[in-house]
Amino acid sequence: MKTAVSIPDSLFASAESCAERLGLSRSALYAQALEAFLAQQRAGAITRRLDAVYARDAAAAELDPVIGQMQATTLRRDEW
Repeated sequence: MKTAVSIPDSLFASAESCAERLGLSRSALYAQALEAFLAQQRAGAITRRLDAVYARDAAAAELDPVIGQMQATTLRRDEW
């Protein structure tokens, strides 16, 4: 779908340079950038919803002691 948008000249110039450096068309660069932005927004929305759930139920935010012990044991064995 074709669309028209207005962006600052400096952003346009930076995008043109980036597209050329990456070997992408302007349309491909803008599409990839928009996809990445939308994915980030979805991830942020999920985090905000989880934060709201845990803010309402403090007990839900606490780590089960058995799981905490298992996690601590695993971290001692694994080398990063």
